[in-house]
Amino acid sequence: MLPTQGYAVKSASSKFEPFNFERRDLKDHDVLIKILYCGICHSDIHQARNQWGGSMYPMVPGHEIVGRVERVGSKVKNFKEGDLVGVGCFVDSCKVCESCRAHEEQFCETHLSLTYNSTEQDKKTPTFGGYSSQIVVDEKYVLKISPKLPLANVAPLLCAGITTYSPLRFYNVKPGQHVGVIGLGGLGHMAVKLAASMGAEVTVFSRSDAKQQDAYKLGAKKFVATKDPKNLESLANSFDLIIDAVAAPHDLNMYLHLLKKDGVLVMIGAPDKPLEIQTSSLIEKRRKIAGTLIGGIRETQEMLDYCAGKGITSDIELIPIQDIEKAYERMIKGDVKYRFVIDMNSLPRA
Repeated sequence: MLPTQGYAVKSASSKFEPFNFERRDLKDHDVLIKILYCGICHSDIHQARNQWGGSMYPMVPGHEIVGRVERVGSKVKNFKEGDLVGVGCFVDSCKVCESCRAHEEQFCETHLSLTYNSTEQDKKTPTFGGYSSQIVVDEKYVLKISPKLPLANVAPLLCAGITTYSPLRFYNVKPGQHVGVIGLGGLGHMAVKLAASMGAEVTVFSRSDAKQQDAYKLGAKKFVATKDPKNLESLANSFDLIIDAVAAPHDLNMYLHLLKKDGVLVMIGAPDKPLEIQTSSLIEKRRKIAGTLIGGIRETQEMLDYCAGKGITSDIELIPIQDIEKAYERMIKGDVKYRFVIDMNSLPRA
């Protein structure tokens, strides 16, 4: 077993503290990764504080992992010592179900082993995430990272990047199309960057004018403050696709009528309460509401390669691991532009 240092919470109400645990010894197809940076996703807060229920403790969060290969198993073909690599939201799947065979492992129909707060394929061994010194992962679930990009800024691409890239690709966004983004946070700012890079005309919807200049810098052509519903009236029947990145209860109906015929409103945020839908808004223009969940390994690698080619990364604030509690408090207040990333060199080593 491999002694590993991390930061963990031991209950929904406890604070993060140093936590020593063990990673498995390398199997033939495993890769041992020294973690250099780990992004903080808002879902880390939900899980650590058991806001979604089902949290398992002790918990080491973190699924936006960038690191360097330290060692490889005897049958590893695609990685070697020294390679820059990433690990996203899951570290294993059944490999044989229809979704896995279609390279959409995120929808594994048997058991998806999430990077943390989950179990290995034996459904017993707990998984621990990227707020730690190292991780061991089957090479099928390891991603290649280009050295062209600043590594700390790449980390959030492993969740925020693929979560927004996937619907843009699935709905085949083309130059000249009109894409709306609701909410300019960790997810939303990546949606703006990616949609703009694909040639779309991007409009950002936000509650106030506070982020207007940021939206333009990120690539948006228009900005709409939604606190006054009248600001939306002139945009009826305008959008091919709207990406909704808001994780709090909000009014969907004010956006549905903005879609063109056959337009799609894609939910990537996860409000904790049901949202009401006025079905007439769907019926009259054959509009759709859809949802999406990260991406499979093949699509995530495609996204990373695309971002390397376009020079796209996340806007981040780099912090030492000792500041996790402060970062969580600031994230809840929306006080970050736009993603916290932990410098794992700050982790106390045994």
